[in-house]
Amino acid sequence: MTKINAMFDRLRMPFTQPQLAALENFVVLLCKWNKTYNLVSTHNVKEIIIKHLIDSLAIHEYVQGRRIIDVGTGAGFPGIPLAIVQSQRQFVLLDSNGKKISFIKQAIAELNLPNVSAIQMRAEAFSPDACFDSVLTRAFASICAMLKATQHLACADGCFLAMKGKQPTTELQTLPSGFRVEVMHTLQVPQLEAARCLVIIKRETRQ
Repeated sequence: MTKINAMFDRLRMPFTQPQLAALENFVVLLCKWNKTYNLVSTHNVKEIIIKHLIDSLAIHEYVQGRRIIDVGTGAGFPGIPLAIVQSQRQFVLLDSNGKKISFIKQAIAELNLPNVSAIQMRAEAFSPDACFDSVLTRAFASICAMLKATQHLACADGCFLAMKGKQPTTELQTLPSGFRVEVMHTLQVPQLEAARCLVIIKRETRQ
């Protein structure tokens, strides 16, 4: 298993030893399941750590509020890593893929994550009992499509956090009416030779 502590040091992430152990156990479990179910595209442990785990944690300081939903979570990214290091927040992980949700439920049980729940459903069909402070998406088709599919999930003053590759200048030119870009952060992911950014979007404030 590739050690992850040094990579976290470069991100200036002051995680505890129990958190680091849980993150490493999550990677071990993912690699085990990935051999059979192909949950992520690579089987290289170091690539999984860099491209998925650390990439997910690069946004940890920008997550807002207590109730968070990770839409299209796939194999649990960014939701599971964030939930491990932010136990004070409640995370709902949503995906329509049954085998990935089954894996996430197993990870929740084995890692003892009481602040996480997993739901197999499309975002458009999900009607939560309460709204979410932050709506997370990673590798979603487009920001416009993301907002249309998830706008009913966010609280009135909530935010949408879209993890993207290079800055999506063209996508932001067609932002749906009623939304505005609050800020766009360039993300630094150690050893990842690809552009990464986070776009934070909020609803327009009514006068």
